[in-house]
This record gives sequence, structure tokens and C-alpha cells, in this order.
Amino acid sequence: MKNEEHVLRIGIASREEIQARTLAIVRGDIKTTAEEPKIWFTSIESLAQVLSTRNKLLLELISEAKPRSMTELAALSGRKIGNLSRTLHTMERYGLVQLRKEPGGAVRPVVPYSQVKLDLSLGHFQAA
Repeated sequence: MKNEEHVLRIGIASREEIQARTLAIVRGDIKTTAEEPKIWFTSIESLAQVLSTRNKLLLELISEAKPRSMTELAALSGRKIGNLSRTLHTMERYGLVQLRKEPGGAVRPVVPYSQVKLDLSLGHFQAA
């Protein structure tokens, strides 16, 4: 039996479209499904900044090496801990990484997804 992959679905929409969609969901006009994006970016450029090649490699490193702390990840990645911390906190806001507080005060980065899928509509969102 194949292991179920953990997929994060990402969408791109304007702030207005995201707001209209959220209000339509609250009103009950739209029912969400597991196949729909859970995280939204307002532009491809903002997505590209967060998921740059360098940051994608960082996510792969976390996923494979499973560092026990930010300090260990800094050593593995060759990044300064301050820059690493800012990058990971940004990724955490988008759900790409979890920063788990461990006993003793260490913060352990975890990548909860094995794959990211982008949902990019070429039309405008319209509420039902």
C-alpha cells in the first residue's frame, strides 16, 4: 500500500478575490473541499519569494536531515541563525514549516508536507 502523501495546496488570488471567497464560504455559498488551496498568496512574485530555489532547498534539508534545533539547521545549511530564523518564521506564517518548541528551549523546524501543489486560475474568482 502506497504511503499517503501530505500535500499543501496553494492558490494565487488578489486580496479582493480572497476576501470575496472567504465571505462566500462564511455565508455558505461555497463548500470547501480537500482539493482546494489552504494557503493563498496575492501574487506569483510573493510565492516566488517565499519558495525561492534557496528556500526550497532549505525545506528539503529540513525534511531529510530532521534537525533537532535551529542551531543544528544553521550548521547544516551554512546560514546565519538570524537570517534562518526570519526565513523560517515567514515560511511558518504560510504553513510551509512548523517551529516546534522542545523541552529545554530548542526550536525544532519540521516540514509537515511532502509536496506543494499550486492552483492557478486564469480567470477571476466569482462567488456562487
